[in-house]
Amino acid sequence: MERRFNIGEKLEDVRVERRPYQFLYKEGEDYIFMNQETFDQHPIAHDQITGVNFLKEGMVVEVVSDASTETILFAELPVKVQLTITYTEPGLKGDTATNTLKPATVETGAEVRVPLFINEGETIEIDTRDGSYLGRVKA
Repeated sequence: MERRFNIGEKLEDVRVERRPYQFLYKEGEDYIFMNQETFDQHPIAHDQITGVNFLKEGMVVEVVSDASTETILFAELPVKVQLTITYTEPGLKGDTATNTLKPATVETGAEVRVPLFINEGETIEIDTRDGSYLGRVKA
């Protein structure tokens, strides 16, 4: 966003705070989070959460809020999350040479693209910014 200001104009300072909040449950279109410091519960709208498709119960996210009004601005999931695959076509052993990807559904219901050798029940690491497969998690 580009803005031009005249000489002598003053800007108001806005102080924002980042705090850890734990996801508890979904209620309608809102997601209910608990402040890890005060244990207060706050609803956050679906469109204010980055990477919401990879959010599962109990996950801790960073919530950014306006310090003066306590208004929640947005919530961010960690960049990397580990999720279990609940459905995918059977894997092919030894097929690691090609970069071919297949669809897979993870425990949150989101669909990601994974290599052919990944099977149902395996835990994988996902980048929440773009939903890309990062690697398999060793048990």
